[in-house]
Amino acid sequence: MKTKSTPINYVEFKTKNLEETKTFYSNCFGWVFTDYGPTYTAFSESGLEGGFETTEEDIVNGALIVLYHENLEIIKEKIIAAGGKISKAIFSFPGGSRFHFTDPSNNELAVWSDK
Repeated sequence: MKTKSTPINYVEFKTKNLEETKTFYSNCFGWVFTDYGPTYTAFSESGLEGGFETTEEDIVNGALIVLYHENLEIIKEKIIAAGGKISKAIFSFPGGSRFHFTDPSNNELAVWSDK
């Protein structure tokens, strides 16, 4: 199977209580966690890597699908040209950069790159 140029690479969830969430998923499914500060933890050993971000807001759509692309500027322009809207400008984080966008149905996704 040929690898796509922009695969689903990561899934991000919201949580109200990071420690409680880590305990739950570790005990139930054996997920392994790596903390990145007091409000974010990444998980592995789940079949697809992802993370949990602490929020004080109501959790309405708790999952953020994160795609990977080598060049954020190129894919951002393609998204805009196809009718998507940038909901969070490109920003840096440990390991790379990313931005968020909404599709024409207002689903929010993100694209990241380590380049």
